[in-house]
Order: sequence, then C-alpha cells, then structure tokens
Amino acid sequence: MTTTVLPPAEEGTPDSREAAAPRAGVSGMLSGPLQEVTEQYPYVLDYIQTLPVAEVGVPKYVAEPSRKLGDDKEPNYIYPTQRTGVFIHIQHNPDDTRNDYITIEPDFGMDLTSLMSRVDSKLLELRDRLPRLDPDGDLEEQLYEYLDTVTTLGNDSGMGFIEGQVGFLRKGGARVSRVRITEREKAGLRYMFIRDRLGLGALDPLTSDPLIEDISCSGKGQVFIEHKIFKALKSSVDFKTHEDLDQFVLWLSERIKKPVTFRNPIVDATLPDGSRINIVFGRDVSRRGSNFSIRKFAGTPISIFELVEFSSLNYQMLAYLSLVIGNEMNVFVSGETASGKTTLLNAVTTFIHPMAKVVSIEDTPELQVPHKNWIREVVQTTKVGEGSGVDMFDLLKAALRQRPNEIIIGEIRGPEGNVAFQAMQTGHAVMATFHAASVEKLIQRMTGNPISVPKSYIDNLNVIVFTSAVKLPNGKTGRRITSINEIVAYDPVFDSFTFVEIFHWNEETDVFEFTGRMTSMVLENKVAPRMGIPATKKQRMYAEVDRRAKILETLHKEKHITGFYEILEVLSKAQRQGLF
Repeated sequence: MTTTVLPPAEEGTPDSREAAAPRAGVSGMLSGPLQEVTEQYPYVLDYIQTLPVAEVGVPKYVAEPSRKLGDDKEPNYIYPTQRTGVFIHIQHNPDDTRNDYITIEPDFGMDLTSLMSRVDSKLLELRDRLPRLDPDGDLEEQLYEYLDTVTTLGNDSGMGFIEGQVGFLRKGGARVSRVRITEREKAGLRYMFIRDRLGLGALDPLTSDPLIEDISCSGKGQVFIEHKIFKALKSSVDFKTHEDLDQFVLWLSERIKKPVTFRNPIVDATLPDGSRINIVFGRDVSRRGSNFSIRKFAGTPISIFELVEFSSLNYQMLAYLSLVIGNEMNVFVSGETASGKTTLLNAVTTFIHPMAKVVSIEDTPELQVPHKNWIREVVQTTKVGEGSGVDMFDLLKAALRQRPNEIIIGEIRGPEGNVAFQAMQTGHAVMATFHAASVEKLIQRMTGNPISVPKSYIDNLNVIVFTSAVKLPNGKTGRRITSINEIVAYDPVFDSFTFVEIFHWNEETDVFEFTGRMTSMVLENKVAPRMGIPATKKQRMYAEVDRRAKILETLHKEKHITGFYEILEVLSKAQRQGLF
C-alpha cells in the first residue's frame, strides 16, 4: 500500500502536530482566498494545522500558478488541481535537493480503510439486487448511488435499513443494515470511491494536475515528479516496501488493461487521458524493484505563441517555418530526450495548409493536429503467440495509399525512416521527430543501420530544427530552438553533405540570430517558385519573412490570440484573404 509523507514537524516540541497552533489562531493567519478554501474544504485547514507555521510561514494560495513562481527559491504555495477538492502544497525542503509536492485530499487525517472494506462487503452482499453499471452513463454518479445505497449519515432519523431507500428490494426480503457514517467520512468515501475505482489510486492527484509533466517511481520510496513551474520535486506518495510497490504495480497494470507478469514484466501503454506509461515489474528485471514512469499528456497542446512567451523561439523563426511548412517542405524536429521535440512539432502543425489531409503515425499517441481532416494511426503491438502486430513500417506504407498532403511521424527509429524518405521522393510532405543533436549526427544515424537511408536520398529532407534543454545566461534552465538548418546537397565524389544554418541561438545573449538571411536555398529555390516569385526577385522571400513575422506578432501581442486551435482558425481566414 502507499502512504502519504507529510512535511517535517517543527522541532523542539514533543509532538508538534498535536501541539500546533489552535485552529482559530491558524485560521486567522490565512489570506482571504485561502480562508475561503478552508471554509469550503475544512480538511485543508486540518492539513495546515500540521505545518510548523512559526518556522515556514502560512502557505500562499494561488488559484492559477504562473511560471514566475518558479523563481521563488523557497516556495510555499497551495493550489487546486482539476480534481474537485484536491489541492497541492509546494513546500521548500532545506534538507533535500528537491522541494516537496504534497497532496491534500478529502480523506486527509482519516483512515477509511476499514470503513471502505465494510462498504465493499455490503455492496458484495447486495450484488444481485443493485442495478448494473451502465458503461455509457455517468460512471461517477452511478458509483455515488451505490455508496449512498449502503451508507447512512449518523444523524439520520430513519431506521438505518436499506429497504426504505431501495424500492426494487422485495418487502419480505432480508433486512440488510446500512453503514453509518459522518458527513466528513462521506466526503472522504466519495472521493476514494472514484479515485480507486475510476482513477489511478494514489497517483490520481498527480495525474489530475495539469502542471505535472512526468511522474517517476524508481523503486520503493517516494515518487518523483517533473513540474512545469517548480521543476524537480519529491511527491508525498511513498511505497514503504517492495511488496507494497509490487502490489500497486500489478493493480496499476490491470487497471490500464495491460497486466504485467513475471513472463511479461515490461509494459508500454496509453492512459485514458493520452499520457504514456511504462511499467517494469519485479526485481529480476529491475534490481531496485518494480518501477513505472508516466509521461503526462497535455489536453490542449502548447501553441506557437505560447512557445514565444517561453522564449523558445521568436516571430521571425515562426514566419520562416510558416513558409516552409505551408509550402509542403520536409521538416524534422531533432534533439535529445525531453528537449521539447513533440511539443514543437504539435505547435507548428498550425502552419500546415488548413485544407490539407494529414496522416499521423505514432508508436504511442502524443501528436495533436488541429486540422479536421486528420487520420491518426497508432502502432499495435501483440504478445508472442498472438499473431503479428502493426508497426510503424506497416502504417507508413498504408499511409502512402491514403493520398495525404502531409505525413507526420511521431519518431523515426527504424526501417520506417527509409520509407519516409521514399515518400519524400514521390512528392509527399513529411514531418517527424528524431533523436540527434547535430546535422552530422542525424545524417550518420539516418544512413546507418537500422534506418539505412541511401545518402543520395538525404537532401530530400529540406529543414532540420534542433531543440535542446539548455542553461540560460541567468543560470536558469529552459528549452530553446538552438538552430534551424537546411540540407542543400550530397556530393558523391567527396562523400559529403552541404547544409546551411538559417537561425542560430546565441547562448551568451539568449538571442536568436537570422544567420541565413539572403542565403536560404529552401526559401529561394523551393518556396519562391511555389509562391510565384520569379528567380530574379528571390530577395522578396526575406521581405515576406519579415512581413509574416510582423503579422504573427500583431496577432499575439495586439489581438491576444494564443490558443492552439484558435490560431489555425485565424490563419485560415488570413489565407483565404490572401494575407498569409
């Protein structure tokens, strides 16, 4: 089983949690917004009562945490998650390199294990008399009805028997007593009922927090997370023993309908919200014990203008990419793990022509395309002895028969890369992500096993965008597009490739430089003819980059358009009017 780790108690008292400040005294110290929260959710005040407020201070309540809070060296904030009634406390931990991420849930301060067991026993006793769960209906409401059927409030004036509440029981049937609970216990039970039966149990508060990017359990002990604002944190979810962790991992794998076993100890799956999960079961495979990682899925993708706000790129770079992608050039986004490749690829799909037919191919579904005519293909794996699966290679070959205007590949790893370059040669526009930190490394991997793309095909790839997680001049970390490069040609005589760097990130000044102005082969020789610009006036392409950059800046700063889907709608109108 999992336990919740509370922040350290205040030193110098025999039991600081019992000797904490009086409830009324602490309540008077709260800010207005936090006081309103504690009035509606009393267990939040109960939690604050356990804190050494004299030492660390009263937490500040923020309804929508901003990225500026990440600059706070000693954070002490409480904020709500998407799950009603669940709050998060971010607290500075001076004794650890990671700060604490503490969940505040409706069952805080109560051990409802025995009560939940009694409720389950009552439901099991009445299993033949209760209405069947309708999978197409509101599952939460149906579970609440089950709970209300077998429980009654302690101050209920009724006889405490089920017959009076459930009309479908026979009058002459056996009398089944209901479980008496308090209002506080009811709130806790309702929460746990949904969390453990529809959610992911102890992980549910973490998966319902949109500010979390990654959830990682590396063995017994506390679960670690990567937060969009507060970065690396240590959560309050704790597995005390290997047995507790194994039991949870088995339950979790069955919950997602991909059970792990000693014969099949590794599972990759997709959660209902689109997040990716990897589970490794047992100490035979992982010496530190069972482990799991969850890569959170963002409901609405980050838009191009939000990336500008994060300083990941600038308007000129967006203008260049709009010309390249909008004119069906082949583009790869490359970089190391967690450098923002998929985030960027999702964002720039906005520049694909609004009338285009798009086919995406992925190992695990992460891509988000705002276009209506979007076919989403996902790899289907099978276990040994269950027949053949459908891999990236199969899906890409099938996509070529669907006459798409744009093919997007989640990540190229193997032979599908060869097919992708063949698709480029036949006139299909291809976008993909790839693991490589430089043009040289990308070509080396592409032309080597197992991808094995012929060197003479490489110049079909027009543009490579490199992303990276970098150390900024101010000492902070961030994600930047470090360069945008164009592949020019392959020289078979010298067995060499020519490429041009179009944009470069200056690591000393944190500024993007348009190093390829007046030297872009893609803009001058490939995009210009598509736009009807004659060879004698290729310089007009650079004026077009500036013009588009100004339009994008106006849309963002003056029109305040930032939404992922909203941007495509606005750009579609601009295209129809000949403005973009």
